[in-house]
Amino acid sequence: VVGLIGPRVLNYLGESKVKTARIQIQGFSSALDLYYLDTGRYPTGSEGLSALVQRSSGAASWNGPYLKGGNVPNDPWGKPYIYRSPGEHGNYDITSYGADGQEGGTGTASDVTNWAP
Repeated sequence: VVGLIGPRVLNYLGESKVKTARIQIQGFSSALDLYYLDTGRYPTGSEGLSALVQRSSGAASWNGPYLKGGNVPNDPWGKPYIYRSPGEHGNYDITSYGADGQEGGTGTASDVTNWAP
């Protein structure tokens, strides 16, 4: 029984981490849109997602923090999200490299991004 259930549970846990990463990225996107409404721009790549919780010198109209808890969470695998602005796929790109922590991959090791479902 354990031989049948074990892999299924591990697969479920891996899938739930991917779903968690997608939800977190959606939350970042909403927070970034609020930041944009207040400041007229998205945080630069060097400011990063931390601009959502700490005012940077170039954000005079900052009205944050824009994330609950006052910190930027890591992805479900314990790694920081990658934020690029300007992005290659839009105004900004947000990426988690998934379970393997490396670009690319398949299954739970595939990248989770704000531009691809």
